[in-house]
Order: sequence, then C-alpha cells, then structure tokens
Amino acid sequence: MTTPPRAVQKPQQRSFHDDVFTDNYEWLRDKDSPEVIAHLEAENTFTDARTAHLALLQEQVFEEIRGRTQETDLSVPVRQGHWWYYTRTVEGKEYGIHCRAPISAPDDWTPPVLPEQIPEQTSGQASGTAGLPGEQIVLDDNAEAAGHEFYSLGSTDVSGDENRLLYAVDTEGDERYTLRVRDIATGENLADEIPNTGEGALFDPSGRYIFYTTVDDAWRPDTVWRHEVGTAVAADMSVFHEPDERFWVGIGLTRSRRFLLIEAGSSVTTETRLLDAADPTGEFALVWPRLDGVEYDVEHAVLNGQDRLLIVHNHHAVNFELVSVSVADPRGEKRILLPHDTAVRLESVDAFRDFVVAEYRRDGLTRVAVSAEAADEELDFIELGFEEPLYSVGTSANPEWDTPTIRLDYTSFVTPSTVYDHVVATGERRLRKQQPVLGRYDPTLFEQRREWATAADGTRIPISLVYRRDLVAPGTPAPTLLYGYGSYEISIDPSFSIARLSLLDRGMIFAIAHVRGGGELGRLWYENGKKLHKRNSFTDFIDSARHLIDQGYTSPDRLVAEGRSAGGLLMGAVANLAPELFAGILAGVPFVDALTSILDPSLPLTVIEWDEWGDPLHDPEVYAYMRGYSPVENVRDTHYPRILAVTSLNDTRVLYVEPAKWVARLREVGADVLLKTEMSAGHGGVSGRYSRWRETAFDFAWIIDAARAHPSREAAVIAV
Repeated sequence: MTTPPRAVQKPQQRSFHDDVFTDNYEWLRDKDSPEVIAHLEAENTFTDARTAHLALLQEQVFEEIRGRTQETDLSVPVRQGHWWYYTRTVEGKEYGIHCRAPISAPDDWTPPVLPEQIPEQTSGQASGTAGLPGEQIVLDDNAEAAGHEFYSLGSTDVSGDENRLLYAVDTEGDERYTLRVRDIATGENLADEIPNTGEGALFDPSGRYIFYTTVDDAWRPDTVWRHEVGTAVAADMSVFHEPDERFWVGIGLTRSRRFLLIEAGSSVTTETRLLDAADPTGEFALVWPRLDGVEYDVEHAVLNGQDRLLIVHNHHAVNFELVSVSVADPRGEKRILLPHDTAVRLESVDAFRDFVVAEYRRDGLTRVAVSAEAADEELDFIELGFEEPLYSVGTSANPEWDTPTIRLDYTSFVTPSTVYDHVVATGERRLRKQQPVLGRYDPTLFEQRREWATAADGTRIPISLVYRRDLVAPGTPAPTLLYGYGSYEISIDPSFSIARLSLLDRGMIFAIAHVRGGGELGRLWYENGKKLHKRNSFTDFIDSARHLIDQGYTSPDRLVAEGRSAGGLLMGAVANLAPELFAGILAGVPFVDALTSILDPSLPLTVIEWDEWGDPLHDPEVYAYMRGYSPVENVRDTHYPRILAVTSLNDTRVLYVEPAKWVARLREVGADVLLKTEMSAGHGGVSGRYSRWRETAFDFAWIIDAARAHPSREAAVIAV
C-alpha cells in the first residue's frame, strides 16, 4: 500500500465568539461507524506498509529489551500485617503473579529473598518459577487476563483479617473497572461483584464494608459508595456525591488505619472529609471547606501522644507548607511545622508511629527528608543525601504504621531502579535490590548531565541528558531524542530504562526538556505554563531544541521529538511552530484537537480540564488563545518533519478522533505522516509486558530511522 488513506471531507461548522471554523473530519468521532473503523484500519495497513523495512530492526530492538530483562523475577517483598507481599514474573508470561509469604516473627523487618537472588547482584537469572517458602498466590494476572485482548489491574486491598482480596479489573482499556472479592485461601470469588466502578476501592479496617467510587457519563469519579460484603449491590449506600463537574472524588484510609478519608479535588482545589474508621457507617466530617485555588492533603499523626492532622497546603503559600491541627478541631489553631520556602516545592508528608517523612523538590531534583522528633511544635527533618548529579528518589510502598524503616525507590539515567530500606534510628541505608540488567551493561560508559537553555523572556530551562561517552563526541552532532511533557505540574524526572539502552547503544542522545507547565522547578513553573501562559511550554521546548543544536549536541536532520498525551499537544504545537528543527516527531495518544474537546462539556473530563487550559466556552480571550495554538486548527502549508501518531481506540482521556483528524489535516498539506491505532487498548497503550516491549520496539525503530542513527548497536561501536 503506497498511497496514504484520504479521509472523506464532510464539512461541519463550529461557531463560538464570532469565530467560525470549518471542521472537515469531525465525522471520525463516531466510534461505532463502520466507515470510521474501516478508515482506522486502512491507516494501520498503510503504516504497516510504510514501516515494513523496519521489521528486522524492530525485532532486534525487541530481542535486546527481552535479552536485558530478567524475565523470571521477584519484587522486593513489602510487609503488611502478618505477611510479606510481592509480585513474581515468569519467563513467557505477560503479567505478574501477586503473592504473599508469612513473616517469621513480629520483629522481622528484613524482606526474604530467594536463595538464587542476591540483592547486590545486577545480572544473572533467577532459576525456576517457585516463590518464597510458604507462598500463597493472591492473584494471578495471567489467569485473569485469559481470553481478553486487554487487561489492567486497578485497585487491590486485603481485608483486616487478611483472608479476602478486593481487586478491580478493566478488560477494555476504558478505565471502568469491575470489582470482585476473593477468598485467598480457596481462590474462589465471592458473590460480590460490582461493575462500572472507578479505580479507587478499599476495605474498611473491619473488612465488613467496601468503599468504592463510580463515574458519571463524562468518566468523572463523582460518587463514593459503601457496600456490605455478602449483600446485594442494589442495597449499596451512597455516602458522598460531588455535583460540581470540576471535581473528582476518591476514598482512602490513613496509614494508622484510624480514619477513612474522602477527597474531592479539581486541578486547583481540594476538600477532604474524615471519618473514624471504627464507625464505618457514620458521617464523614469536613476538615477544611473548599476555597478556590487552595489544595491540601491530610495525614493522621500521633505527636506527643496527641492525635493530630498533618496538612500540606498552599493557602498563601505557593510552594506549600506543612501545618499541624487538632483532629477534634481541624479549623482551629494551626501550628506551622515546615514553613513556605520559595526555593522548595513541598509535595507530600507521610506520618508513621515514630517519625515523619517529607518529600519535596529543590533545584529541579526530588528530595526525601526524615524527622524522628516527637515534638509537635518542631520537626527536625534530615535530608537523605545521594551522590549522582541527576537522580530521582521517593518513598515506595510503606503500608505499616509501626515500621522502623522507610522503603525508598532510587534511580537515575545510569543507575537501574534500586530499592533501599532506610533505618530511621541509625541512618543506615540497606540495599534490598537493584533492577537486574542482563548482558554487558557498564554504567561507567554513560554520561548524564544537565544543560540550561535560555528562553526569549530570559527564563532558564533545564535539560537533562544521557549518552554513551564512547559513542558521542562533544561538538559532533549526534542523533538525539528530545522528550517533553509540560502539563498538570507533572515532572519528568531522570530515570533508568532498559529499553532506552537500545537507543543509547546506537549512539543516540536522550534528553528531557523540563518545560514550563511541569513541576520540576516549583508551583510557579507550573503556573507559568498553563492557561493563558501555555505557549511557554511550546517555546521552551523549541528553545531547548535550539540550545542542543547550537551547542553541537545534534542537528535538525538528526533530532527527533517525542511527547505523549498532553505532551502530544506539545508535539503538535511544536510541529506547527518550528518544523524546521526536527527530522521526526512522535506523538503518543496526542491531545491535538484541544480546542474542540475543551469546548464540549459533554465529553469525558472536559469541565475538569478548564482549570488547566481555561474555559474557551465562556471566555472569548481563552478561546482566541487556544484557537491560536490548537494543532489541528493551525496546520499550515509548510514542510513538516516525518510524523508518527500513535493512539488507542478505547482511550477515554484523549479520544482517538484527535490524532485521526490531525493526520487527515496534515495529509492535506502533503506531510509525511503515519497513524497507528491500537484497536484493543486504552490511554496507556497495549497491556502485557511482551506486547508493550513490541510496541516500544516499533516506536524505537521509527525513531532510530528518523534520526539516522546506526540501525545496529554493534555498527555504532565499530563506526566510532
């Protein structure tokens, strides 16, 4: 198939604020139309034909990913109650097996390992498929996924008596889950089955009740329900409903298991309700009333023998501060424990029986600090130090209230994912496991560093890079992949990727442009990249690309850009604004028809998104601003780089119609563009690890080809 599909033009006019836009491809929105499905399948056929020459490279990359991955493996067990919980993977199986093994003694906080597994080991294959002594299989995702093209496990929880499992499953990719309850000992499911729920669900501490959420027609979790195990679902009680379409709701339980929490939150405002977990049928009480623009998180702590609530909030504290209030009177006296700091973005606080842990950002890097002080008025936090110039660290699974250790996840561009237990009393850091990388991985071959681009307004934009120092010569342009996101205050932090080694071993540079709209440099970094400042995200990315070119890292004919979801909007905008800077652009599940979506409050998530993008439906200024950057509406007659758009038919966050329309518009101006639609997947793409590896191999083969990198990693070494 050498001729690209041409979508039929069926003009529809959209008129808002005295602006009329003719949309020729809105008809592609009808997911149930045979004509639409036929068009998407024709696009897939064309993409297959145009990428057929990359089939061998795709297979090579897939085998490299698989060959470096320890397929039969065991996660570091996490202690909860009387059990160690962990997930095993088995060679040849797509999904994990969730298991548990009994603790040996009440004071046992050292996670067990298989005899073949040595925590310091970074290579080698664990033999066999057996688990730990006394293992019980809690849930086998492979069995649950049987017969389904897509499978995703949502929330899970174990009852207080440790006998039953609550789990949620999505087999379509549309993020609507079916809740089930299983007797762990027998492996049999109870009669309790609740369809069409949101992702969050849990047992109350007694295990008698299940709290869960349901979604409205716009896929917004809007109601929290209470279900009594063993009773009919029709008898379930609604315990909270949120009518405001800007707010999502969720249900949680404090680590102390003392309180149930309901949180209603928009992009910029939160409100929390609290209930004594000993009275699960009682009424939830408001902590702080919602105030537009004020966000807060609530954590229960016991300080000086007193029940307190630790609240991280941004009321008159743009980067957030930590205060302590009384459980009995949360709107009374507030004691400041961590004051606001313009240089530090406080992100979260976790309370345990004997200490408190804070996570925050400074200088664009994540940080963790621990306070073992018991005094309420003053917590003495000590930051945990790490030696690498770029890294990511955060607390991991720490469900136990009385733990003496903190589980940490650590990684960098060159350090595989590493699990530590930090002993609070002594400061000792115990290595529990580092992600195995099979083969000849040598971290000393790699250079990671930070560059700073300068925007037109003088703002300095951080860029994180990694490359093989033996394959990349400073001043000699190298094939480069520049990644960006820049929305929702989400930070794209340096992390290790086995798959990425297939790019680096071919002499490529991988770089992240930490553009405004993300959260890397604090709340104002986010605020200056949203709503009527959104263009900063696009120009920051362009200025980052120019910096890498000007500094000799790469050249326009060897530079590929990538972004996904809201980062896909970034890709669409950049393609229109500076197509000359890139050899290729990969846009995954891209939000490229942004204005059309944000104008329609009946679409999933639209009203919620007004806090992020602005409200073009009611505000002419916002409409004009978005009209000026929304990619579909700003395609122009110019020379575009090669473009690959990847989407999923069942995506409820960014509908497939957006990239489908974008590709159709690009074809009108002669762009070399491909559309690949996963016909049985959601926003996160295909499920199953081997399927994901193949999806990654497809993307990477296209990137390698577009950047003119060496198709063989062996050839890359020889060439240098």
